[in-house]
Parts: sequence; structure tokens; C-alpha cells
Amino acid sequence: MTLKQLEAFYLAATLGSFALAAQRAYVTQSSLSKRIAELEAWVGAELFDRSGKRAQLTEAGQRLLPVAARMLELKEGIRDALNSSPTLTGTCRFGISELGALTWLPRFVARVRTEHPQLVLQPLVDLGRRLERQVVRGELDFAIIPIPPENPQIAAHGIGDVHFTWMAAPGRVDPESVLTAEDLSRHPVITMSEGSGVTQAFDVWAAGLGLHMQRTVASNSLMAIIGLTMADVGLSFLPVDFMRPWVESGALLALPSDPPLPTMRYCFVHRADDHRAMLPMLLQCVSEVAQFSAPAGLSRKTTMT
Repeated sequence: MTLKQLEAFYLAATLGSFALAAQRAYVTQSSLSKRIAELEAWVGAELFDRSGKRAQLTEAGQRLLPVAARMLELKEGIRDALNSSPTLTGTCRFGISELGALTWLPRFVARVRTEHPQLVLQPLVDLGRRLERQVVRGELDFAIIPIPPENPQIAAHGIGDVHFTWMAAPGRVDPESVLTAEDLSRHPVITMSEGSGVTQAFDVWAAGLGLHMQRTVASNSLMAIIGLTMADVGLSFLPVDFMRPWVESGALLALPSDPPLPTMRYCFVHRADDHRAMLPMLLQCVSEVAQFSAPAGLSRKTTMT
């Protein structure tokens, strides 16, 4: 029996897919299957029931799984104890929202390239709830999403709060006004598409106040929402720090409401059963660079071109 065989078994069992397990182990699917078959020969029992469309753990496989997890955790502990400044290698697939991609992602990539030049980063930009599902399935190593997930399979670590405010084109409302529930019910609202954690939190906030919004457009693009708001299609709720260049240039008005919009807690999320040393190291990198303000040069012209 080898640790590579245990790792192949553990990944296939926890991810529920030999194909995903092979990707995580950086081997071909046939090599992964061979390692599992060798482990089965060593223990003298089948670990997976392969009679159906999807391989399921046998009774022997279920007994072995917690033992394999402990063995792999010991392996990580030994490596950490002997390596004071470990360098990451391989490939890291992670999810990030458009807000993160437009703000701190370049700083994160530069940081990782300096500290871990052999680690290949593969970011996926998408809506929060979609990214969460891909983390659960094992398709992503981690993701940065707004509001902590409720799925018990996910571990979440807060990395920062993002404050939101209402935005409108000049002339739609009095720039000195504080939007009330009655005001908000009269104006169409532009939101992110279904699957956005921000939109989900907004819906909970609005429902708690008994607000009924006129939804005119739902988009999966933050920059598209900014452009639509500037075109006076409707109101939108957008991150305060990120929107400062548009507000300072006079392209948009920032408007408070009573009650105020909720603050979004952005979290670094990964599978709760994933104990690889890579994750806390990358969490530290993200925590140190994650600032959700617009980078220099992002302006009204950027949105309209």
C-alpha cells in the first residue's frame, strides 16, 4: 500500500468522480483507476461498487475512508513540520466574482507568481452560487463568494466586508434625497442574475421590509449593470468603494436609503473535508490583497467602450 493509492481512493470517494479525482491528483483517469485497483488488491476487498452508472463505496470502502483521511492529514503535517517555507506546485482552479476579478485579482496573481512560481492559477469568473456548487462538486479548489454558504460541506473564512449603496443616473431622483420604501417601489431596479449571492441577500432584505420592486433587467455582468444605470434604465445597488470613480466624475449619483442596504461579507470557501496545506496558504494571500475598490484608470470611459 502507498500514500498515492490512498490519495487516489480518498479523492474518488469524496469527489464522487474518478475523472475529477484524476484532475486533482494530476494523473490520467486510467492511472488513478490502477492505483485504486492496486489498493483493493492489497486490502483484499473491493472499495467501490462499479455495477451502476456511478461508482459507490462498498462497506469496506466506507470503513477505509476515515482511516485514509487521517493518513493523508499526517502526510500534510509531516511536510509542514519539515518545510518552514513550502512552495506550492501544480494547478489551482478557483472561482471569483466579477467584482473581485476587477479589483484585487491582479494583485493576487502577482503575489502568487512571486511566492509560488511553480503554481499554475486557473481562475473562473462567475456568480457566487454557481461557484459554490462547483466547490462542493470538487471542480474548484476554492472560491471567493459573498455571504457565507449554508451548505455543511463548505468551510468559509471571511476576508472582508463590502458596503453597497443605491446608484442612479443624474436627473432620475433628487441628489440630496434618502430613498424610502415608497421611492424604491416607484423605480425599476437593475439586479444581478439569479445565482448571485448579492442578489440573494438583497431579496432577503427586501422581503423582510415588505418591498415590492419593479425588476426591469437582470444581468450577470457588473459592468453591464453600471452601463445600464448610467443610461437611466433604472436604479441599481452597487459596491460603494468600487463605484467611487463614477460618482466623483458625476456620471452616477450615490444615494442612501432608509433602511440602508445590507453589507456583504465576502468569504474564502472550500470543501470542509479538504485539508491540503495549499488552502490556508492561499487564504492568507487572498486576505492580504483583497480590497474591493476600483483600480486606478477604471472610469466612465471604461464602462462605455
